[in-house]
Amino acid sequence: MIVGVPKEIKNNENRVGATPAGVKELVKNGHTVYVQHTAGEGSGFSDNEYIAAGATILPSIEDVYAKAEMIIKVKEPIAPEYPLIRERQVVFTYFHFACDLALTEAMIRAKAVCIAYETVQLPDMSLPLLIPMSEVAGRMSIQEGARFLEKPQGGRGVLLGGVPGVKPAKVLILGAGVVGRNAALMAAGLGADVTITDISLPTLRHVADVMPKNVKTLYSSTHNIESELPTTDLIVGSVLIPGAKAPHLITRDMLKLMRPGTVLVDVAIDQGGCFETSHPTTHAEPTYMVDGILHYAVANIPGAVPFTSTMALTNATLPYAVALANKGWRQACKDDPALALGVNIVDGKITYKGVAEAFGMTYTELTL
Repeated sequence: MIVGVPKEIKNNENRVGATPAGVKELVKNGHTVYVQHTAGEGSGFSDNEYIAAGATILPSIEDVYAKAEMIIKVKEPIAPEYPLIRERQVVFTYFHFACDLALTEAMIRAKAVCIAYETVQLPDMSLPLLIPMSEVAGRMSIQEGARFLEKPQGGRGVLLGGVPGVKPAKVLILGAGVVGRNAALMAAGLGADVTITDISLPTLRHVADVMPKNVKTLYSSTHNIESELPTTDLIVGSVLIPGAKAPHLITRDMLKLMRPGTVLVDVAIDQGGCFETSHPTTHAEPTYMVDGILHYAVANIPGAVPFTSTMALTNATLPYAVALANKGWRQACKDDPALALGVNIVDGKITYKGVAEAFGMTYTELTL
């Protein structure tokens, strides 16, 4: 198979779809790999490293899309890429269709095979291609939240861990999945007073068993969340419904319960966000104010640490990419039901129920 790795063009997105090690594995399996010139530079990988791994460097993104049977990316295609995607071309990347109608319509028109990292799902309900970036995003949510709590950044002027004689900041984490647990560990490690919520009692029991003593659990309900808001300094939204829009757990009216300079970090923004007042931001302009509350809603948080993120992502995606290249997408999905769940759009039809429901469109069951 001919595999293409284009350079990401989303704002401040420095990750790349495959490392030189990943390219070498594809080449070892007999595939041709084209990498766009400087695609890996933002992650610390030079063109020469890709050439040494067996790739051919192409000068432009148009060249890569034109030659490749399968595109391996990190972020969803954006408008300049829509015309480059061809019928029956496999695009393997994060899509997050449920919060992006324009992207969904564009991929339907393209009649491409859209396989979304975020909906590949194992029998135990885990999301193996989302986990590594969720780990990064969860940890970074606290790193960024701590920064924006500083007064010059618009926050309350609170040090997350406090100092002797001064209480630490209070952190509320909505959702005890991979993002939430990683956020809780980071916040606890910095000495914050952490509360993590979820609607699953078994999950909360597990969290209570494994987390440090400065992490408390709370059942997630509107009443319980509202009770926490007046004394909370940093809130991390990390609720995920695979392939569907995130629920709004904090409404605009609830902002009135918070103190000015409270920081909201919406890690669920790729799926529409779990705060009603959230809208996507960029690393160039990461925050905005609503009613005195600072919002951070960067849609590609792990892109700020591209070396770590790219390495972690390729570790997870490479076995699936090799299977797709070796067998073709249909046979690979027949052989692996988890990968089949990643197929969101094929031949102009939506094959993932959560995406169809998000826009009131027709759902077509995937046939292999």
